[in-house]
Amino acid sequence: MTDDIASQEDYWDGRYASTERVWSGNPNGVLVRETSELTPGTALDLGCGEGGDAIWLAGRGWRVTAVDISGVALRRAADHAADAGVGGLISWERHDLGESFPEGAYDLVSAHFLHTVGYMPRERILRSAAAAVAPGGILLVTGHGGFPAWEHDHHPEVHFPTPDEVVRDLELAEGEWEVLLSEEHERVQNDPEGRPTTRQDNVVKVRRLRGAG
Repeated sequence: MTDDIASQEDYWDGRYASTERVWSGNPNGVLVRETSELTPGTALDLGCGEGGDAIWLAGRGWRVTAVDISGVALRRAADHAADAGVGGLISWERHDLGESFPEGAYDLVSAHFLHTVGYMPRERILRSAAAAVAPGGILLVTGHGGFPAWEHDHHPEVHFPTPDEVVRDLELAEGEWEVLLSEEHERVQNDPEGRPTTRQDNVVKVRRLRGAG
């Protein structure tokens, strides 16, 4: 697969079109843990997939802008949101985040497992995500710490940064941000045969200070 925009769109559209459901439909556990106590406001969900996180946030009263590169995923997510009765709280936008980024400022910007095969300027995208956080708002980034145990055909172009690397690459302005969380953790994930395995993930949570920017 080449690195141009069309191939990335085709890759993800093809992956979603190949099956009725790629993901569980449940929200990411880190999102639930780290945002349940926040006052609902505006949220930006980057790489929303089939909409599990966006639907969960909307169900708690957030007004969500949900973004993905795949039109197939976005149409499926919109259907799931309508079925859940929260479609009116979610705006769906198709973006290749390396080329375009949603407008506006948000109380929560969430990026969970923003990885892909092939080239993606992840560090630059996450800096754009930080720039989209409103004063007093939160940026929450969850990523894999490596390939799963069952994946033997590793892609050498894919780099899984540590939490410290994520914080460094955000290039946060001194005195304008507070790092609330930067840690690795283990998570149980089923392999393709349905057997539970342990996988290493990481999470970074930062808050833009009020009056910053």
